[in-house]
Amino acid sequence: MTDVLQVAHLSVSFGKNRVLDGLSFSVPEASTLAIIGPNGSGKTVLFKALIGTIPHGGEVRWAAGSRIGYVPQKLDIERDLPITGLDFLRAKAAVARVSPEEVRRALDLVSLAPEVAAEPIGALAGGNFQRLLLAFALMGRPTVLLFDEPTAGVDEPGEAGIYATIRRLQKEGRLTLLLISHELSLVYRYATHVLCLSRWRTCYGPPLEILTPERLQEAYGTAMSFHLHDGPNGP
Repeated sequence: MTDVLQVAHLSVSFGKNRVLDGLSFSVPEASTLAIIGPNGSGKTVLFKALIGTIPHGGEVRWAAGSRIGYVPQKLDIERDLPITGLDFLRAKAAVARVSPEEVRRALDLVSLAPEVAAEPIGALAGGNFQRLLLAFALMGRPTVLLFDEPTAGVDEPGEAGIYATIRRLQKEGRLTLLLISHELSLVYRYATHVLCLSRWRTCYGPPLEILTPERLQEAYGTAMSFHLHDGPNGP
């Protein structure tokens, strides 16, 4: 497989506090990399370094032609602003200089009805708001999607729907996905690779190697496990 991303000896510091130290990994095309780890281990900082919004040491090399879509964990706008989801997407279309038709395409991709997107953003339920953010990131037709906690604040049925949507988009468009998640059972089900960040030891590999009780306890500092429920497609 061709690597979409190669990271070598990545370090990020804030003053005397080193958050990431000598991190190296790669991400193959059309794969899913899940980043896990305890709070404060640098997961969101890693995303910001990858897209170049904070200074860092080491190397971050994206494959030629990579187009990146980013869905942050928290949107830095007030949800009570008097704008609709459609206003939000049309603003992205104008800034990105893409056709207004991209708004309809993005809504179709995430299965968000136009009448729902026409509601004020503050009125959207958690699952629909996450779909709106995903549609926002998909405008411009990215080849890589960075998704910071895609199901934060979403109920269980909505959570499953978000992951199913992402999986479908990945299969249809050979999208490479990097996601931050605390939902270990979903990470096990969907990820092809796992990067576990911690203050004590960082590890990288397939889910079967990383999501073991021993490694999770080492990373999180406490005993952890997860249960994967059987579903219509098996465990």
